[in-house]
Amino acid sequence: MNQLLGGMKQFDASDLHLKVGYAPYYRIAGHLRKTHLPPMPTTEYVYDMVRPLIPEQRLEEFERTGALDFSTQVTNGDRFRVNVFRACGQVHASIRRVKSEIPSFDDLHLPPVYDQVASKTIDGLVLICGITGSGKSSTMAAIVQRVNELRGMHVVTIEDPVEFQFHPKKSIISQREIGVDVANFAEALRHVVRQDPDCIMIGEVRDKETMNAALQAAETGHLVLGSLHVSDAQQSFTRILEFFPRGVHGFVRGSIANSLRAIMCQRLIPGVDEGTRFPATEVLLNTPMLRDKIMREEDDDIPGIIQASTSDGMRSFTTSLVELVEADKIYFDTALEYAPNREAFKSAIKGISSSGGGLMGGR
Repeated sequence: MNQLLGGMKQFDASDLHLKVGYAPYYRIAGHLRKTHLPPMPTTEYVYDMVRPLIPEQRLEEFERTGALDFSTQVTNGDRFRVNVFRACGQVHASIRRVKSEIPSFDDLHLPPVYDQVASKTIDGLVLICGITGSGKSSTMAAIVQRVNELRGMHVVTIEDPVEFQFHPKKSIISQREIGVDVANFAEALRHVVRQDPDCIMIGEVRDKETMNAALQAAETGHLVLGSLHVSDAQQSFTRILEFFPRGVHGFVRGSIANSLRAIMCQRLIPGVDEGTRFPATEVLLNTPMLRDKIMREEDDDIPGIIQASTSDGMRSFTTSLVELVEADKIYFDTALEYAPNREAFKSAIKGISSSGGGLMGGR
């Protein structure tokens, strides 16, 4: 296991997959790569590999529920987010490497508006959105670290599990791990306001109780950072409302309109150089016009608001993809594949000459 974990750093792999009957697989630059090791023969073999990683106090939980999320750190300082689970009676494991150094916005190739939100937002709700593997955790860590560098706050994080470890600069940071420090998100959020936080970071908003607590904390003067598993800003409103009964949607919309500060969505796009990926981003900032649209249930107008408000710092995925192509970071046809509206993307990029070298070439 130590060799496999060490190989993740050697090959810059984001994930390691262990499954009975298969050789171990790495995920490198978004693609699964089979190792040259032999298939793992039995579920006992896999379990014996991962057993030393599982916290002793959580073994009973795994035996009872058949799945467990936790984090672990090896002797060289590398940290890993581990999910061990049963499937067809066999033990499988998915292990994600968490780089020990907290990334900056420049490291993550994020636009300046991310830094502006992290540096200037005093209170309210900031949501980081994207599908699995889109870099949400790294972006959340970069925001918390920026707060830590610039502002004297008490930051309480609620994570499942803890990934990046923060060290005090200007802020005090308390990191709470689900299953180790507290039973669940709802329980953690029930008590968090008594812990005198200025900023609350919620690793993932998964249910009504967590979303409701996040909105209440944001409305009472706290800065709340949370992640949602959705692909764009418009879908984030749909997901939030799905947590609540239809009869209270008017109340929830009012809460969102008052407390929301920004929704920042991202997708990782394969780069021109093999093994590289760059984030395409969509940023929605709260404005009087947006608040009015939220209250009127006119969510379909959100893409138009973003497109018309780029001077205010908002940005669309289309704009972001155009910038990446123009900067020679991704290929034209790759951008076209990921574009939410291909015709809009083609129209936006029409000024780029097809004779411009690799810009218009294949992958």
